Amino acid sequence: MASTALEACQLTVTALGRYAPAQVSVLLPLHDRLRRVAATGSWQIFATVPMKTGIAGRVFTSGQALTTGQGATVEDEGRIEADEPPLRAGVVAQTCVPILDPAGGPVGVLALEWTEKVDLDAWQAVAEQVGGRLGARITALGGPPAESRDEKLLRHAAALTAASDEPDLVAAAIDAARDVSGLTSAILVLARPAGLRLVAPDPRSGDPAEPECRIRTSLSATERYAALDRLMNRVHHCGSTYTLAQAGATVADDEYDLPLPDGVGTLIAVPLGPADTGGLLLVADERVRRPDPTTVNLLELLAAQAWICLDRLRSLAGLRERAGSDPLTGLRHYGSFGERITETTPGRTALLAIDVDDFKIINDTYGHQAGDQVLVELARALELALRQGDELYRVGGDEFIAVIEVGRPEEAAGIAERLVTAARRIGRTISVGVAVQHDAESPELTLRRADAALYDVKRDGRDGIRLAAA
Repeated sequence: MASTALEACQLTVTALGRYAPAQVSVLLPLHDRLRRVAATGSWQIFATVPMKTGIAGRVFTSGQALTTGQGATVEDEGRIEADEPPLRAGVVAQTCVPILDPAGGPVGVLALEWTEKVDLDAWQAVAEQVGGRLGARITALGGPPAESRDEKLLRHAAALTAASDEPDLVAAAIDAARDVSGLTSAILVLARPAGLRLVAPDPRSGDPAEPECRIRTSLSATERYAALDRLMNRVHHCGSTYTLAQAGATVADDEYDLPLPDGVGTLIAVPLGPADTGGLLLVADERVRRPDPTTVNLLELLAAQAWICLDRLRSLAGLRERAGSDPLTGLRHYGSFGERITETTPGRTALLAIDVDDFKIINDTYGHQAGDQVLVELARALELALRQGDELYRVGGDEFIAVIEVGRPEEAAGIAERLVTAARRIGRTISVGVAVQHDAESPELTLRRADAALYDVKRDGRDGIRLAAA
C-alpha cells in the first residue's frame, strides 16, 4: 500500500504497535545521523541519534540485532558500552534490529522498547522478519529519503556557527555552497584594505585534472581582479546574479557583463555582508546549467549566515587582540609574555631584557605625552630590527622583552647589538641584558639572569648589551 519510504515506515510501526506491548520506532540514515521517521506511543524521543554510537547506531553500523535489559543474553550484555544511557522509566528491555535491503545491507533500524516482560527471543525473530520486509519495500521505493535542501541548509548553518576561526568558517562556507547548489566549485572574495582577496582551498592541493581544481585556478587568476571588483559593486548594488546558461547562446558584451573565466559554464555571485567590509560568494561549474531561483535564494541565506559568523569571529579576534596588547605601542603585553615563556626551548630560547636609558628625564623634562611618543617610535624601531619570528613585548613603563630562538649565545648577542643600533638611529639609547635558557632552567630564572645582565649594563654607563653569566 505504501507509495513512499516514509509511509512504509509509518505503516510498519502502526501494525507492530497493535500486537507488541512495546513502543516502536524506525530510524533511517540522514547524512551522519539516524533520523527517527516513524514512532508509536506517546513519550519523549530523540529526533536523531549519532550514526556510530548508542544501541541504534551500533546496530546500523554492524548490521546485527542487539537486546538490552530483561532477557538479554550474556553476549548481548557484553556488547553494551559502560556509558550507554539507562533504559527509560517503565521500560524493561530494548530490542534493536537492522532494516536490511535484499542484498543484506542495512538501510535503517527498527527499535522496540518493552514496558512488560515478554518472550524476547520470539519477538526479536518477528522484528527481524519485519525489518527484512520493510527493507525490501524501502529499497523498491528508491531507498531512504534523501536529505532535503532545507535540511542541508540547516546542517551547514550549524557547521558555520560552530567554526572556531576564519579558515574553518571559509572551509565550511565553501563546502555548504557546493552542497546546496550542486555545482562543483565555490570561492569567497573578501574585501581587504589592500584590495580584494580570493579565499579558497589551494588550487595546488587537488588534482589539476579535476574540474573543481581547474575552476578554482581560473577564478583565482590575478588578471580577473578588475572584473571581480566590477562584479562586486554590481552585486552589492543590485543583488545576486547568475548565468542564464544556454548552450550556444550569444551574450551581449556590455559594461554590465562579466566575461566568464576560462572553463566556467555557470557562475552564481551572491553578496556577502556590506560592500566595504564584506565580499562575494562565487559558486561555479564547468557544466552549462540554469540555476533555479530557489537555489539562489538558499545561497543568499547561506551567505547571510556565513557573514554573521565571520563578523562575530572577527569581533572576537579583535577583542582578544586588544585584551592581549599594549594600547600605546600595539605590542603584546606582560600577560601574553607570561603565556609565551611557558613554551620556551632550553638551549635555544633567549630572553632579551630591554630598558630605555634616561626615560624618567624625558618624562620630567618634556612631559608624559613626549615620553609616550618616544615609546611608540622605539617600539617600531625595535620591531623592524628583529628577525621574522622574533617576538617583542612591552612589560612595563619603559621595559621591553624580546623572545628569540637562536643556535648559540653569540647569535643572541648579535640580535641585541642590532636593537641597540636601531635605537641609536632614532636618537635614543637602550640597555639590553641577554640570557639563553639552560637545560632544566625555568623561564623565570632565565629572565632574572637577563635582568641582572641589564643592570650590569646600566652600572657600566648604559647604551650597550651584556650576555648573562652562566
